[in-house]
Amino acid sequence: MTTAIKIGIVTVSDRASAGIYQDEGGPAIKAYLDQALASIWTPLARIIPDDRAVIARTLIDLADEEGCCLIVTTGGTGPAPRDVTPEATEDVIEKPMPGFGELMRQVSLAKVPTAILSRQTAGIRGRCLIVNLPGRPRAIAECLDAVMPAIPYCIDLIEGPYLETDPAVIVAFRPGQKPKG
Repeated sequence: MTTAIKIGIVTVSDRASAGIYQDEGGPAIKAYLDQALASIWTPLARIIPDDRAVIARTLIDLADEEGCCLIVTTGGTGPAPRDVTPEATEDVIEKPMPGFGELMRQVSLAKVPTAILSRQTAGIRGRCLIVNLPGRPRAIAECLDAVMPAIPYCIDLIEGPYLETDPAVIVAFRPGQKPKG
């Protein structure tokens, strides 16, 4: 019997966590992954406030206790005083993966000059890849389009589950593997 792959989706927002407005980032991530992934997966969604300790505890819980191989966050990556998602991520990761943030900013910069204000980052905790995304649904899709080809292979390298993408949506890159189709 195959166990579904667990993926954490964390919305970091004071207002969404307080019910002041509807979370759009988390559902945008789920919708993207529903289309991009061919593997059977289970989303573990959380909506939490912009609080460094709460973010760190949530990431630790999803990685260590729930066994997520991937956690994707949205929100809290700007320069505002309450934007602390990258700091909380850096508090809990063992290996930084700066190329993810560099590529996401590069792609976003082609669309909007304020992309230089974004502080997305990524890193490894045990057998889990954590990726910080911006908060806007359109920016989420653009950033995931950029980094998703590398995510399955990264998860392979950290001895996580084999994550397959739908090649009609996103082609995962794995060295030595011939593209299907």
